[in-house]
Amino acid sequence: MKRVLVADDTKNIRNLITTCLELDDYEVLTAKDGQEALDLIQNGNIDLAFIDIKMPVISGTEVLRRIRAEGITIPIVIMTAFATVKNAIDCTKLGAVAYLQKPFTADKINSILEEMSKYKDCCTQEEANIQAAEQLIEDGKYNNAYEELKKALSINPSNGRIYYLIGVVYSKKGEDDMARKFFEGAKHFE
Repeated sequence: MKRVLVADDTKNIRNLITTCLELDDYEVLTAKDGQEALDLIQNGNIDLAFIDIKMPVISGTEVLRRIRAEGITIPIVIMTAFATVKNAIDCTKLGAVAYLQKPFTADKINSILEEMSKYKDCCTQEEANIQAAEQLIEDGKYNNAYEELKKALSINPSNGRIYYLIGVVYSKKGEDDMARKFFEGAKHFE
């Protein structure tokens, strides 16, 4: 069973999302402020989190910033009644995978859950491609490794590790100028 955190200072929102999640057999943890959310994420095995931007103690944006700084990569759905393009961009840059504008319906929550299922599949496939490429590099099969890395890049063009590994492939093939370009590109995603 997947554990999902619902963090919102409005009890009705917490209850709506909790009901939708429990109907789909998710285990739900709730938080009424940003500090509670941060503590639960840091201390628990959370698979997904719905986090409101405006909450007491610590904002949802700050929760997202802090967990990403700690290397916690769980999918985060940001919720807000004050949707702006700037908020959406800021949260996406911090690694939010979805942006949910209030008010919303149970159907919208279910749609997000379906998206998250696909997101998980993509992340799993991306990692599988990267691991296959690393093994192929180790085995000296650089062209095959490059093909695996292109597949991973098509899933997530923002993963610096992929660019770094493409640089390794070019380096191993003696194409140092191309390798340098990809090593430099990798730095932009750190």
